[in-house]
Amino acid sequence: MLSTRDIKSDAISGLVVFLVALPLCLGIALGSKVDPISGIISGIIGGIVIGFISNSNVSVSGPAAGLIAIVVTSIETLGSFQIFLLAVVLAGVIQLILGYLKSGSLANFIPNSVIEGMLAGIGITIFLKQLPHAVGYDKDFEGDETFMQPDGETTFSEIFKALDYVSLGAILVCIVSVVLLLVWDKYKLQNKVKFLPGALVAVIVSIVLSSLFTGTSFEINQEHLVKLPTSIEEITKGLSSPDFSAFLNLKMWTVAFTIAIVASIETLLCVEAADKLDPQKRYTNPNLELKAQGIGNILSGLIGGLPMTSVVVRTSANVNAGAKTKLSAIIHGLLLLICVVTIPTILNLIPYATLAAVLLLIGYKLASPKLFKKFYSYGWNQFLPFIITVVGVVGIDLLKGVLLGLGSSIIFILRENLRKAYIYNNEKLEDGTIIKLHLAQEVSFLNKASIKESLMNIPENTTVIVDAKETEHIDLDVLEIIEDFIKIQSVDKNITVILKGIDENFKLKSNQKEYNNFTIKHKK
Repeated sequence: MLSTRDIKSDAISGLVVFLVALPLCLGIALGSKVDPISGIISGIIGGIVIGFISNSNVSVSGPAAGLIAIVVTSIETLGSFQIFLLAVVLAGVIQLILGYLKSGSLANFIPNSVIEGMLAGIGITIFLKQLPHAVGYDKDFEGDETFMQPDGETTFSEIFKALDYVSLGAILVCIVSVVLLLVWDKYKLQNKVKFLPGALVAVIVSIVLSSLFTGTSFEINQEHLVKLPTSIEEITKGLSSPDFSAFLNLKMWTVAFTIAIVASIETLLCVEAADKLDPQKRYTNPNLELKAQGIGNILSGLIGGLPMTSVVVRTSANVNAGAKTKLSAIIHGLLLLICVVTIPTILNLIPYATLAAVLLLIGYKLASPKLFKKFYSYGWNQFLPFIITVVGVVGIDLLKGVLLGLGSSIIFILRENLRKAYIYNNEKLEDGTIIKLHLAQEVSFLNKASIKESLMNIPENTTVIVDAKETEHIDLDVLEIIEDFIKIQSVDKNITVILKGIDENFKLKSNQKEYNNFTIKHKK
């Protein structure tokens, strides 16, 4: 049961997410080369429908920047936006099936270092991408997260290019907005001024400043303001429906499967990240999330919307604004629906610079220096996969960055397993040297080289204890190495071999009677 306090927090959070989501929906639609209303439709359904079905308390869904390249290429390949919409519908059906097959559980195998690295990488990307918008240069569309941009620039070169197109009015609006947001947050003014979050105050102040700048050297031009369709005719013009006659089109099915797989992966990653961001650390059922996303994409495709995923930018804005339950995501969707239909003219007065200020702070919080210090203190096994993920997300894109981080994590896991296959102890006693090889619970072929090297380097005239009493599995390759050592190396070096737990659990090929030039004991 929702408390009054939760409802108030969620209402404020929903309003903040609405302000962040509005330009992102428009920007992603622009980047996808479709009508702006397609992005808005996706945002509305992502908020209301997925928000209602999902059991995630803080995750927010909408059109995803990671799908832009797929959308543009697919529409060109299929030759029709209506055929593409059919692919979106079928992608939703596939996601629904994946949810019932419990495929969402795969998200549990992604290491924490990779998830945190993804969040930090997205934070840095958000921060860098907003700098041009903060100074009044909007050549790259809002919501782009890739390093190589559609305008031919990179994330870094775009920042330097923006310096040639500086708008003093935009810079001033951005600075004032950042100061307002910091003061509002530091002194918790939204608790004193009910239902008035810092982001809304910044937006109102920016609209006033933009109006005052008209006709002066600080004037903000129309290109730097939000652009929504202002009439019902413009809105309805962007509505489309799927072309079901293309159901047997193999290219369309390829697109459908591509969208389903990529959208599902991004959603699972973002939901894992959302659970990390959630102050209450609540668990989201990934299989239910896939079902919710499937239903959302089916509805979005049916009425002309873009495919959607759970999105970290909206989710982090939601958490930072103090969201308590999924009501905030639903409210953000309702606000998108109501405001786009009723007050688009007022929304079109908002400068991108003030929205950039909101996102700059969100980006900084996601990539806080404290996070880097924390993972550095964990050691290289955690820090390097974290950093590799960060660099990959910033320097390429989200999915490839996560894959790089996941690959590096696997390498470190294998390396750690190789090192921990056994414990090597060397004890010097009065009656000679005893070397103990205590094998781990699992000894695979990956441990073959290190065990072989250790056995080969055992000095002459020593006693070797190979202890496998706690071992549940030894690979055949390793057993053969132990047997070769017993039959050959230990004979040549006059080494006494004591086996514990080998013959009881793991049968050597040879019989003890074959060994006649050395002493072998079996200890139980």
